[in-house]
Amino acid sequence: MDSSQTDVVFNATIIKSNTSITIIEDKSTNETIVFAPPTLSPTVENIDAAEEVHQFDADAALLLNITLICCTMLAYYVKKNKFYFLPESAVAMLVGVVIGGIARLSVADLTLFSFSPELFFFVLLPPIIFEAGYSLEKKGFFDNIGAICLYAFGGTIISAFAVGWLTFVFAQNGLIGHVDQDNAMEALLFGALISAVDPVATLSIMGSPELQCDTLLYSLVFGESVLNDAVAIVLFKTFHKYYNPELTLTGSVIPAALFSFFTMTVLSILVGVLLGLLVSYIYKHTTISEFPKLEASLLYLFCYLCYATAEAFGLSGIMALFFNGVVLSHYNSYNLSTTAQTTTEQFFATVAVTMESIVFLYMGMGVFTGRFENWDIMFSLLGLLFCLIARALNIFPLSLIANCCRRKGENRISLKAQCVLWFAGLRGAIAFALSMNMPGPNSDSYASATLFICMFTTIVCGGFTEKILTRFGMKQGLENDNGEHYDFTSVENLISTESPLARQLSANLQEKYRSFWHDFDDNYMKELFGGDRVPDRQAGDYELSQQNDLYDF
Repeated sequence: MDSSQTDVVFNATIIKSNTSITIIEDKSTNETIVFAPPTLSPTVENIDAAEEVHQFDADAALLLNITLICCTMLAYYVKKNKFYFLPESAVAMLVGVVIGGIARLSVADLTLFSFSPELFFFVLLPPIIFEAGYSLEKKGFFDNIGAICLYAFGGTIISAFAVGWLTFVFAQNGLIGHVDQDNAMEALLFGALISAVDPVATLSIMGSPELQCDTLLYSLVFGESVLNDAVAIVLFKTFHKYYNPELTLTGSVIPAALFSFFTMTVLSILVGVLLGLLVSYIYKHTTISEFPKLEASLLYLFCYLCYATAEAFGLSGIMALFFNGVVLSHYNSYNLSTTAQTTTEQFFATVAVTMESIVFLYMGMGVFTGRFENWDIMFSLLGLLFCLIARALNIFPLSLIANCCRRKGENRISLKAQCVLWFAGLRGAIAFALSMNMPGPNSDSYASATLFICMFTTIVCGGFTEKILTRFGMKQGLENDNGEHYDFTSVENLISTESPLARQLSANLQEKYRSFWHDFDDNYMKELFGGDRVPDRQAGDYELSQQNDLYDF
């Protein structure tokens, strides 16, 4: 059809028309015009390409499932035979190293085997964090909430600045390569991400009933770990906003960054708590419990809504999701039907375990599939040393502060317990995922150093956890080689004296707060949002006990 035939035809008759072709006869010129749409049928090449993609995805799904089954069976074998020197997370990581090595030698496209930070933060991590909050042993957590917050918030900030400062100073003196020697904010970013304590390996061992780990120690390690992850992410995001590779760090940036950090933390917690209360109110005042499948599905969707809402507003989805899980566990779990209670608890736990296996699997594969061009062995070793120093700088001084307002006896954090806390500061998937989002030209150097630190602490330190617990007498009723009976509650505390004023102030404040909170929670909150009402509640049933420190109210 020539250009004249593209004009509008006024005097024409449609001879034939269907979905594929239209034939028009122009009576003024006696010409027949054929209109045909572009060919939409796929070519042979497109069909072959689609089939190749489908086959690749099928092979990938098969490989991932077989690998996860192997990891699960190995974890079962480790648990059954009580191989405390090899944690489950370390098993998954070592399997990933083997798979990554094979892929490196035999596969051209390593996209499938590469760690994706976005997949981690939006798919793998949320179920793990929510399950930690939903299954939280509230009594141990809230009994020690003051010390836990000291470690999680104050300790993370101390660790971030300590690691960042040491990294920057060593880089300026030429002892570390591939690190910005002019802009300290890059080193602070590394300090923030590497301060994400993720002791999954330690907790998997401490939680073993056979070891009878001290309950106070386990509560402190667990509480710090679940909050520390969220705090490290918020701190990293805050520093990231103030990072400019072309400008040097000024003194006014640090206070502004810390203010932004605390603001983001408070708002994130507020989002999680408010959405948790909203969900509890909906379940309390509707009859959705008559439909167990719907209430379980809706609960899962509400949980992810909390994470997505916080992230959409530039807050921390992890922080919001954890406290959302705590609120839902405290109030909404009693609004669910018996079927939904069992279903949700088992479902969240199962998904969390699967996601953890995938995370450590991909971390292991990153040894061979990661595109690290500037791996510096000296930086990796010094980074590990910096982490140990920074961990000591926050655990021991903050324990000193916590003990000043704790009563003598079983609630004091002994020096032996502090040593175990220092050793339990493993680095895991969150630190590695944050390192993959590291800005600047030296991102490869930071990512490779982080991966080395994560693998060393998970495999080596995690494997020695059982021996450390035994050596420091952190097992209940343990006897040492000399026949001396270790009792955690009778071990001499780091502080031999305490302030009578602080002790009296702590006792008065906690007693007043405990009474106020119990009355308010039972008479008002649980009336609106649901929960287990206990009229004659004993101290320490789920939030607070007689042994709280000054901060635990």
